[in-house]
Amino acid sequence: MQQESMFSSDGRDIGALIDGAWVTSSDSFGVLDKFTGEEIARVSQASAEQVSQAVEGAMRAMSESELAPFERAQVLSRTAELLATKRKRFSQILTAEGGFTLTDAEAEVDRAIVTLNLSAYEATRLTGEIVPFAASPGAHHRLGFTMRFPIGVVCAITPFNSPLNTVLHKIAPAYAAGNAVVLKPSAYTPLTASLLCETLLEAGMPPRFISLVHGSGDTVGSYLLDNPSIAFYAFTGSTGVGRIIQQAAGLRRTQMELGSIASTIVCKDTNLDRAIPKIANASFRKAGQVCTSVQRLYVDRKIADEVCDRLIEFTATLTAGDPRDPSVRIGPLITEEAACRTQTWLNAAIGRGATLLCGGERDRSVVTPAIIKGVPEDTSIWCQEAFAPLVAIRPFDSFSEAIDSANSTPYGLSVGVFTQDIDLGLRAARTLRFGTVQLNEASSARADVMPFGGVKNSGFGKEGPAYAIREMTEERLITFNP
Repeated sequence: MQQESMFSSDGRDIGALIDGAWVTSSDSFGVLDKFTGEEIARVSQASAEQVSQAVEGAMRAMSESELAPFERAQVLSRTAELLATKRKRFSQILTAEGGFTLTDAEAEVDRAIVTLNLSAYEATRLTGEIVPFAASPGAHHRLGFTMRFPIGVVCAITPFNSPLNTVLHKIAPAYAAGNAVVLKPSAYTPLTASLLCETLLEAGMPPRFISLVHGSGDTVGSYLLDNPSIAFYAFTGSTGVGRIIQQAAGLRRTQMELGSIASTIVCKDTNLDRAIPKIANASFRKAGQVCTSVQRLYVDRKIADEVCDRLIEFTATLTAGDPRDPSVRIGPLITEEAACRTQTWLNAAIGRGATLLCGGERDRSVVTPAIIKGVPEDTSIWCQEAFAPLVAIRPFDSFSEAIDSANSTPYGLSVGVFTQDIDLGLRAARTLRFGTVQLNEASSARADVMPFGGVKNSGFGKEGPAYAIREMTEERLITFNP
């Protein structure tokens, strides 16, 4: 059954987008308001046949249409303009299905507009390089340069915690490079992606260059992994799922932004007036459901008590509750189950001797921001990714001690270091094994223009339009031998 729009008159029965048409299937799942728990829409789960049709359509787009870079840039720029006009609608959906506070929803839309415009710019400046043949004996008469070409069909599999901007960090650079995209958003947050795809078509994107399929990873995700026509997988999510995708991809290329236990180190010379608000916001925005949220906070023992007191005082200003309330800064977690897990982890740590300094109270899916100290190293709060509004504080006596502990996790996505000492800053940059080392910033401070990616079990490859567009192209060497 085909639909003229992704939404029916009552906002329900949202389908897949295939060859520019919205189609439904016999199977569907509900989308819940993350604060009230009420069902706000039903979404059709794509069948194996529909996934195959989506990939086939994307392949035809690549073979039948060769859009000039400036044409692709125009589509992305127009999408940014349309996004600005639809700001209120996107914000409403982000708040309903994602639990975003009004502040977080507005920020998500603002960043998405930046990502689109950056990608539009990169579409017009994607070039190769001149090869210095004169460096090789006897080859000084040769000329050579590289060119970049679209890699093929890109499959984007995206998470619930950034259902607009992270999606665009996959789609926009892929399309800027000339690729067609098949998108599978999180089943928790499919509505934002649906509205985005509708907006891309409205901006003039050729229909087969964007396909959208909804469903669980076990079903629709498996259909996508089994399809040999997909050339590239761009994934943000857990390390466990990343391993499954990488194994299925084989020799096909991937970009993986995976799990994290993010740390921030506060040295004794830190300007706390600047640092405390940054640390609190980085710990608790989006209810701590950010891969770079501060989970481990290392503080020089000489200022540990002051940092605890000031962080508690600032955190007390961050109201948790209904994300539609303008005064609320901490909304719900993605499910009540996630909120229960958070409370269980806190209680387990307290039972092992940790001290809860504030927060940790649960009302359905909302958990008040928690600060805890004295957490044993083998507890879940310390050694597993929390993805919740909590931060564990640990004093340190030497900078080496803090660095060694931060490096001890299997992950390496982002770390923050606060210090006025340039020697300590450079030492941190050289010795902290993370994809990003932020000096005088918390671990969760990202500008969309920068290269973003991890090492170790946090994945590989880079987001950021200028970097992702190169990940999603093939480089070809051209030589002339006069």
